[in-house]
Amino acid sequence: MKFPSPHTLKQIATILNCSYVGEDEFPIVGMNEIHVIGHGEIVFVDHPKYYDKALQSKASVILINKEVECPEGKALLISDDPFRDFNKLTDYFGGFKKASQDISETAEIGEGSIVQPNVFIGHDVKIGKNCLIHSNVSIYDGVEIGDNVIIHSGVVLGADAFYYKNRQTYHDKLKSGGSVMIESDVELGANTTIDKGVTAKTIIKKGTKIDNQVQIGHDTIIGERCIIAAQVGIAGCVVVEDEVTIWGQVGIASGLTIGRKSVILATSGVSKNCEPGTTYFGSPAADIRKKYRELASVSRLPDVMNQLKKHLK
Repeated sequence: MKFPSPHTLKQIATILNCSYVGEDEFPIVGMNEIHVIGHGEIVFVDHPKYYDKALQSKASVILINKEVECPEGKALLISDDPFRDFNKLTDYFGGFKKASQDISETAEIGEGSIVQPNVFIGHDVKIGKNCLIHSNVSIYDGVEIGDNVIIHSGVVLGADAFYYKNRQTYHDKLKSGGSVMIESDVELGANTTIDKGVTAKTIIKKGTKIDNQVQIGHDTIIGERCIIAAQVGIAGCVVVEDEVTIWGQVGIASGLTIGRKSVILATSGVSKNCEPGTTYFGSPAADIRKKYRELASVSRLPDVMNQLKKHLK
């Protein structure tokens, strides 16, 4: 998430009321999660297991709960609770803004686009040309939509990420300051939901077609010309490369990469990366050739047991 204007290390420390290591005027342009972090941005870390990863990342500033040696060219923000303070920055630079009408005055809707009755379009939404948006669609603040996009009833674009820290007595929500980008020539089926990124964008690339009742988690990127059938659930931070086919009721765990032109057959559960151009089936999903051999072996077990019984008599 980029800040509206660059801030200094001292300014950010003042917002958070925390100490810091680095020059007062050290420049900061935004904040991000570690998988998308860039130069000039803040990343947070609150567990010793991940200290080195954060310190060695592309982040320029590390929001951390222990004063450690600061890598050259970087700065530290020392906080007793980095999770809380990361949320504080999200609220400060991109917090919730109440709507006063169904279609915000700041929304941009391109020539030839049709918006049916009972659609909600939030602040700073951008919709391209020749789109068709059916009734009862909700498009949250900051969502970007390309040209020739069809969005069916009940679609929700930009709901918060499902991301919580387990505190001793409650689940603490990591607030979402990112957005959603739908590129041109995409179709979204009825009641499909696409969550915004925590600090970056959830992206559906051009030409992809998504069926009804599909859930796509925060910061996931769906490639070009993919086909995703009904009731698929894709967790956060997944990368689905171009021309992938995912059939109905597939579940995909977080942080995985689904290789280009791979196929995942219906009701499969994906817990590992998928190789390009390969067909997968089962739960846990595996190369279909391997899975069919396993199923064939299982089907022969009764005969094997009967032969064993005869041998033991």
